[in-house]
Amino acid sequence: MTATRKFLTRDDLAPLVHTALGRTPAAVTRLRGGSKKGVYRLALDDGTTAVAYVWSADEDYWDAGPSDLRDPFSAGSSLDVFTAAHDRLAAAGVRTPRLLHVDATHTHVPADVAIMEDLTGGSLEQALERDPVAARASLERLADELALLHTHEAPGFGKVVVVDNGGDSAASSCAQRITEGALRDIAATAVRDPRIAAVADRLTARIGELAAAVRPRDRHTLIHGELGPDHVLLDTDGRPALIDIEGLMYFDVEWEHVFLRIRFGPRYDALRVPGLDEDRLSLYRLATHLSLVAGPLRLLDGDFPNAGFMRAIAESNLLRVLELVEA
Repeated sequence: MTATRKFLTRDDLAPLVHTALGRTPAAVTRLRGGSKKGVYRLALDDGTTAVAYVWSADEDYWDAGPSDLRDPFSAGSSLDVFTAAHDRLAAAGVRTPRLLHVDATHTHVPADVAIMEDLTGGSLEQALERDPVAARASLERLADELALLHTHEAPGFGKVVVVDNGGDSAASSCAQRITEGALRDIAATAVRDPRIAAVADRLTARIGELAAAVRPRDRHTLIHGELGPDHVLLDTDGRPALIDIEGLMYFDVEWEHVFLRIRFGPRYDALRVPGLDEDRLSLYRLATHLSLVAGPLRLLDGDFPNAGFMRAIAESNLLRVLELVEA
């Protein structure tokens, strides 16, 4: 863990911004919420704005360090992973903020930086909270973006940066990777919460039962991986744009839909599609809730600033895990 985190200032970013955009930042605001990279809004001297993504140890609350990118769920978030995901979405015709400049030289700041288009229409989450009826059109447009995203497939599975460069995942199948991860999450959570410890054996057995029902599959779908309404921005035309895209991967599409259902709740009906594999959905649903307990609890071991928010995520998903193990 970084003992004292040092975030960037306007003066820190000014030389890079001038090189990238030919402008001077009048103000720089670090946006809240990120746990793997820093996000800074740049108010420029000509009245326009841009966004800087910054990857450094100071910005990474997971303190992940180097990771094996052959694991689709490795904690690694880097400029290379991000640009591979951005370029794949652009090639697929799926909206994401435009990449304006990258700098991995550390010439101006001691970090990898990407300068991005700033989409000022707010998030889909904000739009749904403000006026659910009016935001329905944006939700339907998101369904169209996802339908386009999910038309792209690959024979292998894993992170885009790995698969698109001819690499292989370390696991033998999506279901195997999810099963192994769920078992690790049970063990990690059992030592932190007595309610999970009390049902750990039953959870382990249930994961095994669900995994045994999953049949092999030889094609994998391009998915975002953890898409919630806060990971969707709206451009000036109201078109949804995907952000936090470093988890972009080829995987079972059911993994995407389990997460969508959790995050969108009753509004998931607008994103629902036919033909999903019920066995995969059952395994991935329990595994996702376990992950959403273990991950936040791990983050709370460090110095993440919004501890109450993470604790609430862990608690709500822990209660759902307990419901599912009784089902």
